[in-house]
Amino acid sequence: MSEREQGRAGGPDETRGEPPAAEARAEARHEERGRSETDEMVAELEGRWLRAVAELDTVRRRMARDTERQRLEERTRVAAEWLPVLDNLELALRHAGDGMAGSPGTPGAVSTAGGTGGGTAGGTAGGTAGGHAEAVIEGVRAVRDQAVAVLARLGFPRQDSIGQKFDPALHEAVGAVPDPDAPPGTIIEVVRPGYGDAEHLLRPASVVVSRKAD
Repeated sequence: MSEREQGRAGGPDETRGEPPAAEARAEARHEERGRSETDEMVAELEGRWLRAVAELDTVRRRMARDTERQRLEERTRVAAEWLPVLDNLELALRHAGDGMAGSPGTPGAVSTAGGTGGGTAGGTAGGTAGGHAEAVIEGVRAVRDQAVAVLARLGFPRQDSIGQKFDPALHEAVGAVPDPDAPPGTIIEVVRPGYGDAEHLLRPASVVVSRKAD
């Protein structure tokens, strides 16, 4: 066999293991397309993950707000149920204070008994009755103070408004009287105390305010 024929015969054998340039470019494009599709899938998964995290955080915050709102509503409901009881304690203390001045057994009310012995007996009995009455009043006052403290712990402090400027967000005016010693619009009497603050008001205070003299 001639050298030319040997070269022609050996040509395909030498180049058989080397891919042509077109095949190499096609393979490179295929790999690049595969990487691009992978990157797109990763980006899509990351986007879904971020959206899921954001939605979960939104749900968590909404649940926290709803829970706090429900707690506040429940505290408000329970506290409102106690207000009539507290008002009755206030009324009892007010009536007891008004009635003690002229009740039997108070100093000066037992001086009409005839004779020294009668006066002593009447004074002793009256003093004992007065002591019992005062003890009862002190007990009622202690219960009232305890109830006020419970409302304060629930988030509804008592509004002691005498001497303050009238605030329609906290107070309800039920009367106005001239008072030369107080600027107009000053609270000079609390008819019914209020509980809470401007943010969480359980009940406004019913008050009497000062006004200019006619």
